[in-house]
Amino acid sequence: MECRISDKQMSIMDKLGILTDAAKYDVACTSSGTDRNGDGTGMGNAIKAGICHSFSGDGRCISLLKILFTNECIYDCKYCINQSKRTFTRLELKPEELAKAFMTYYNKGLVNGLFLSSGIADNEDSTMEKTIETCRCLRKDYGYDDYIHLKIVPGASKDSIKRAMALANRVSINIEAATPSGLAELSSTKDYKKDILKRLHWIDSLENSSTTYPNSTHTTQLIIGANNETDKEILHRIDKIYKNSKLHSAYYSGFTPVEGTEFEKKDSCNSQRVGRLYNADSLLNDYNYKLKELVFEDDDRLSLDIDPKILAASNMNIFPVEINSAPFIDLIRVPGIGVKSAKKIISIRKKYKFTKKEELKRLGIAVNRAEKYIKLDGEYQPSLDIFE
Repeated sequence: MECRISDKQMSIMDKLGILTDAAKYDVACTSSGTDRNGDGTGMGNAIKAGICHSFSGDGRCISLLKILFTNECIYDCKYCINQSKRTFTRLELKPEELAKAFMTYYNKGLVNGLFLSSGIADNEDSTMEKTIETCRCLRKDYGYDDYIHLKIVPGASKDSIKRAMALANRVSINIEAATPSGLAELSSTKDYKKDILKRLHWIDSLENSSTTYPNSTHTTQLIIGANNETDKEILHRIDKIYKNSKLHSAYYSGFTPVEGTEFEKKDSCNSQRVGRLYNADSLLNDYNYKLKELVFEDDDRLSLDIDPKILAASNMNIFPVEINSAPFIDLIRVPGIGVKSAKKIISIRKKYKFTKKEELKRLGIAVNRAEKYIKLDGEYQPSLDIFE
């Protein structure tokens, strides 16, 4: 049975230690791709950055406090450290308590943003009320204008989602699996369509409609390797979400067994698999690939040995492409050429032709990867030199 700790039994530092440790399994912690400028009356300023960190205006890497409001939970997710059936110390912070502790870290320059998630102690809306109140306290009582990422719990009301998006730079709800049957393998207490996909739709419909903080964006996360879903099923779901919503990004969390859970004897997910999913996700989200352009193995998994962009290129009949005339959509399908490099090529070639491989290398292009897929001023480049 679980052990419930009273507020008087534990110091705030001990509570923070337990609840930050309990939050470490959520990888959808990012301030990447969002901007929030203070209005001059508060403290802080959030800018575009990366996973679990941000960057200040002068280039310093700054950290996010990643924490659960409570590790109590009514859900029975079989992979989760906080699942309802697991025996360990349970506790909960108060909104004012967490806000004060965060501002102490913030004012000392130890953190510059907050990632706030939570287990579900009593019910979904009660939990959301407490996390929203924490954010309100930071924004209104402390004048905090920096980055907040707030997790939306499955089953949350539309009103609570709306208020959360009015306070946070970014919100997210974890879809966890690609299919209803896949989620059923992980948990018996969540309804995939009702508790998760419906809420994801609500978040999307509310995005950019907030009058207080209109630049709120949203992300999601899947658990990889804890169920029997294939890479093709996972990418089919994410591709569908990208096409039908304003989802900023998806995060793929490789399953790691936790002692005391029902999945403690399952094998960990291969990190290479997670990496290939990110590669393929980028092709769908950033490079506008169609799912049918990706190449899967017989078991509907991505190859662990070969980059999905190279495999996709092997099935295309557009190569070699002429660097000086190829449209953007063809340039970004060349292995070794990214979106930014393709835009640079198009901008530069308006003034003069590319004739030398060194010119491409100076743009940051991986010429050794691109060589067999391109022509330079009409000449095929099957054996470009490997540069130092």
